[in-house]
Amino acid sequence: MHGTPHIVSDVMTHTVATIGRAASFKEIVRMMQDWKVSALPVLEGEGRVVGVVSEADLLPKEEFRDSDPDRYTQLRRLSDLAKAGAVTAGELMTSPALTVHANATLAQAARTMAHAKVKRLPVVDDVGMLQGIVSRADLLKVFLREDEEIAEEVRREVVSYLFPASTSAALVTVRDGVVTLSGRIRDTSLVPVAARLIRAVEGVVDVEFDVSEHGRSSETTPDPSSHSEDASPS
Repeated sequence: MHGTPHIVSDVMTHTVATIGRAASFKEIVRMMQDWKVSALPVLEGEGRVVGVVSEADLLPKEEFRDSDPDRYTQLRRLSDLAKAGAVTAGELMTSPALTVHANATLAQAARTMAHAKVKRLPVVDDVGMLQGIVSRADLLKVFLREDEEIAEEVRREVVSYLFPASTSAALVTVRDGVVTLSGRIRDTSLVPVAARLIRAVEGVVDVEFDVSEHGRSSETTPDPSSHSEDASPS
């Protein structure tokens, strides 16, 4: 197959709000408000990402502002209590930063976000220099692909390989991202393979099948034991 999956650089945001280690608590909150983001990469030097400060890192200051946690809470929430007393980005940030490379596939970025339970990832080069940022919303952009564009890719990258026109009459239609494969195909045992490959096409929401297998009667060699009595020697 020759299809090239979309990668992070196709959808990432290149203009990113960032802060340095010395940024104050109020400066961080103000920048989040101004840029309407929930996390900020922390940079040092010429732009190397050393951490990320998120809203989750800031909330402990409000949570513990007027409380006196008991010993159990102090032991269980040690990291949050430390952040409750932090005043700079260097003290608040999560480090090392969880990042992704620009040439990672969208699926790889999505898995990283899901496993780490984060909403966005700084995009860095091989030496950790910031190149952009990718969010959950960015990864969902592939579902805005036109139905006919998806259909054409499914025909070209899946159907033409599994069900060539010389042996099958498979039809592909797409509506709201749902792919339907219909018609006659040479081997219905290939349907699970087709389903897996079609779901791997970016923008596909679901796959449905309405297919039948080509009849084999005309292609089957006659059984020699089925000769009529008239053909038997007298």
